[in-house]
Amino acid sequence: MKIVLAYSGGLDTSVLLSWIKEKYSAEVIAFCADVGQEEETKGLRPKARKTGASDIYIDDLREEFASDFIFPMMQAGAIYEGQYFLGTSIARPLIAKRMVEIARKHKAKAIAHGATGKGNDQVRFELASAALAPDLEIIAPWRDEEFRKQFPGRKEMIDYCIEKKIPVEASMKKPYSMDRNLLHISYEAGMLEDPWLDASAAKYKQMYKLSVSPEDAPNKPEYITVDFDKGNCVSVNGKAMTPLKIMQTLNRLGGKHGIGRVDMVENRFVGMKSRGVYETPGGAILHATHRMMESITMDREVMHLRDSLIPEYAKLVYNGFWYAPEREALQALITESQQNVSGTVRVKLYKGNIIAAGLKSPVSLYSPDIATMEADPTDAYNQDDATGFIRLNGLRLKVATKVKAATKRAKSKNKAKRK
Repeated sequence: MKIVLAYSGGLDTSVLLSWIKEKYSAEVIAFCADVGQEEETKGLRPKARKTGASDIYIDDLREEFASDFIFPMMQAGAIYEGQYFLGTSIARPLIAKRMVEIARKHKAKAIAHGATGKGNDQVRFELASAALAPDLEIIAPWRDEEFRKQFPGRKEMIDYCIEKKIPVEASMKKPYSMDRNLLHISYEAGMLEDPWLDASAAKYKQMYKLSVSPEDAPNKPEYITVDFDKGNCVSVNGKAMTPLKIMQTLNRLGGKHGIGRVDMVENRFVGMKSRGVYETPGGAILHATHRMMESITMDREVMHLRDSLIPEYAKLVYNGFWYAPEREALQALITESQQNVSGTVRVKLYKGNIIAAGLKSPVSLYSPDIATMEADPTDAYNQDDATGFIRLNGLRLKVATKVKAATKRAKSKNKAKRK
């Protein structure tokens, strides 16, 4: 039996690799996806083999992640529950896709992951696998009672590694968990499970990796320009870049100015509420500037239709339905809506804020001549027409008010008769 395991080389996945191999008498193929987590992969290959892997893949998926996952999601304006930029959520379908490809190559029977039975990631990995390879089995040790009994805590995992001579560096101290990729870093669990804890306090500043606090950001604002073509960012400050380079550049600029920090309690798909702290400096800039570009290039009704779908699209990404037909159908509509979203946005970055500082587009729908409060030289808008427009829109309101008043009078008469 061959099993493909999502592997990072840390304590949890090192234990999983050895435990799965032993329990299933399986050949375990380790897979580590580089989606911009900036973790050291040096030495990972020999470590995986020493732990028991028959083979290991370490794949750089950053460019694909940016172009095929982050950018389409940004075109949708997706943001979960009004705050979360979906950084962890959007990486999972790509990782699952590559795991399936490796499983197919090696004729593996199953894929395995180290997501817990309380989190969203288990759902995301397994729904992606169901869509891409419904015949593959799923091994999720944290949902296996035998595994949980054997490893009720980190101490037992560390002892297991010592016994099995598995090379890991781990300690009992774990104040929070962290997940990083090209779009963001998320922090949760541990001390952050207390929603009264102020994660922005100075004593916790060492936790943040991508951004300075707004208080420590430069006292002088920085202007940048962002160019879009059909809803996709194509250059920053006039320099053409790949999607990967754009994300790296915007992360650096946003982090410098304390942009993109979010601290929220969100609703997990599995039913519980969870507190998460996020850093998304580049994503916050991309989301904001894209919205600004749409404001002068996107038809009103198309925008309002797309906006009505944002919560649904975000929920699909968050819950793991990236490969579902409804997400693909929504994406087709979104792609069509972006055909004229082209031009340049100028913003000012200052102490956690993204401040609009200029818009221009060769396909702008904004007309100063029509919008002006002065005399319209084009005669495109006759203010007299507004009288009939308002009268027609007010008709139903007048009728409803008259009916309501009549009903109230009738009730009063009936009440007086009963007395």
